[in-house]
Amino acid sequence: MEWRTSAGLTPYADALAEMEARAVAVGTGEARELLWMLEHPPVYTAGTSAEPGDLIDARFPVIPTGRGGKYTYHGPGQRIGYVVLDLTKRGRDVRCYVHALESWVIAALGELGVEAFAVDGRVGIWTLDRGREAKIGAIGVRVKRWVTLHGFSVNVDPDLSHFGGIVPCGLPEYGVTSLQSLGIPADLATFDAALALTADAFLETVSCP
Repeated sequence: MEWRTSAGLTPYADALAEMEARAVAVGTGEARELLWMLEHPPVYTAGTSAEPGDLIDARFPVIPTGRGGKYTYHGPGQRIGYVVLDLTKRGRDVRCYVHALESWVIAALGELGVEAFAVDGRVGIWTLDRGREAKIGAIGVRVKRWVTLHGFSVNVDPDLSHFGGIVPCGLPEYGVTSLQSLGIPADLATFDAALALTADAFLETVSCP
């Protein structure tokens, strides 16, 4: 297993090409599985279920992608985690994988004092912000030949106004929040440390019987 952290901003298209190439190599046994932490320049990505009406203002590049889900935003101050695992070795159960991924992000946020949760029928990672449910993280995955691609994003300290160009994940009735908005003075390195503390449990639970 390789854990990689990329400094600076990695262009989305470059990361996508590298991730897809790595997934092929993992599937053929020519490369190790990968947990890749990075940041992107501001970009909107459209999942396979994206609705045109959810794109309000294309103020940043809009890139179609093969992951599930609708529109989401990526940008500075947001931790992106790309997860390339071989489910042939870990159990060919996509639902189990997605649940394990959600649980990993929730556990990492818990290390920082944030009570986060998943909601049936509503994609993403949620928490309470001033008493109202708000989205702090997104989950978007693709599984190709039983190798996983894409992963999660968590709002550490992004410019939340950048979400205004889309209806995030097609849910107009809910807002977005971040660790900074919740009063948690964490940076990307702090959140990465929380992810590292909880990664072993994720890798154990993703191997469903």
